[in-house]
Amino acid sequence: MEPGHLNPASLPSGTHIGPWRVVEPHGRGAYGVVYRAVGPGEAAGFVALKLALYPGDARFAREAELLSRLHHPAVPRLLDHGQWQGREGASYAWLVMELVEGATLYDWARAQRPSSRQVLQVLARLARALEATHAAGGLHRDVKGENVRVRRADGQPFLMDFGSGHHLGAATLTWQPFPPGTSAYRAPEAWRFALRSRRPPAVPYAPGPTDDVFALGVTAFRLITGKYPPSTHPDDKDAWLWRTEARSAWLPRVCNVRCAEELSAQVSRMLSPDPEARGSARDVAEALEQAAWKAGPEADAPLFTGDEPRPAGLFPPLQRVTVRPPPRAARRYGFTAARLGGALALCAAGLLSALAAETPVTRLLAEEDASKDGGTVAVGDSALTAPEAPEGAPSVWSAVSENLPPSPVPGQRRPDAKGRCLGRQQVAINGGCWRKLSITDMNDCDDGAYVYRGACYVPAYGPPRPATSGPTHRADGG
Repeated sequence: MEPGHLNPASLPSGTHIGPWRVVEPHGRGAYGVVYRAVGPGEAAGFVALKLALYPGDARFAREAELLSRLHHPAVPRLLDHGQWQGREGASYAWLVMELVEGATLYDWARAQRPSSRQVLQVLARLARALEATHAAGGLHRDVKGENVRVRRADGQPFLMDFGSGHHLGAATLTWQPFPPGTSAYRAPEAWRFALRSRRPPAVPYAPGPTDDVFALGVTAFRLITGKYPPSTHPDDKDAWLWRTEARSAWLPRVCNVRCAEELSAQVSRMLSPDPEARGSARDVAEALEQAAWKAGPEADAPLFTGDEPRPAGLFPPLQRVTVRPPPRAARRYGFTAARLGGALALCAAGLLSALAAETPVTRLLAEEDASKDGGTVAVGDSALTAPEAPEGAPSVWSAVSENLPPSPVPGQRRPDAKGRCLGRQQVAINGGCWRKLSITDMNDCDDGAYVYRGACYVPAYGPPRPATSGPTHRADGG
């Protein structure tokens, strides 16, 4: 079949992308598809070939630039990148990277039942990968368990999916209040910035290295306890749990008594509400390495027995409840012993995950360029499934929102005259065409997507329109 008639989402085996030959599909996300491929010297083995689903996707060029600056054993090596002329003569970006065969971090924990010492070592290697990223002038911006793979052959963890990353000199791709990422891993200072005026900020929040460190802490907490920490949203009813005097109520060791003190202390440090108290990625890596070396025999006991009611690092989807923040008068008073005792009971009973799941994903809806720069595109992405057709909903700026924009975002496909979306696995909502991601835990719905009626959706984009004027310039930062 001629290249001009091929769909990037379903390339047949044998298709050539530059010097690389597609072998079989390996994964698919909101913005890209991953193929297992081989190069001219096929004896070298398989590689991961990531191909954009949409023409002109600038995320790929930015990811290629960031990865080209990184040379670290816990980051997949970038081998090649370029443009592929697909259907209708459109140009689709592609990357070729080292293929990491293995499980995501949370699945690895469920299967291997690691000890506290092993988790300390894994976290130290990931912190070293972040150290290298930050030293290269970059940020990952979407650190989470699904974006970490543990190589099956030797247990080496890899920080994956730099599609949401950023580096010095990179162009802004979106004007949303938040840059790409996943809300459950959002640092408290990001929420404070976005909500300080109770309306979308004129300038997007600019994350720093300590945001990546905090996200690594959330990742570690979920791995150890099977739950997210309490929501960092300042208007959430459980925000008081982040106060200094209350944080001891939900330490990792409190929520999982098999967690060694050294591991619990390091995770608590990464989760500090004060960015300066977290330290740099290098500080964190050194502290984790020292803790792994100094920890006693208790650190060699498995964190999980296999008899837990739910798999490590995962929990089933819960009925979503919109929680209104408590009256400000009630929030002026300090916590009581009864409230603290209640938090301990909740943690011990495994219900902090329910608290965090009540308001996990706040949709900060921007009128311009919404959803253009929100998802990752590598192996760890969620696959797409055929959605049901829900009714429309209005858009609001609020502390808790599950609404899609009331009208299509720029560049989004529109339904035909009969209200149907012609693209694969697309559904018409609010005048635009949307794809539904197969995500059961809405905490994992990236900020480039929207939560609606208990499901995660991303806009379906069409080919870019021809330019009618000279190029435009955007500020750096998104």
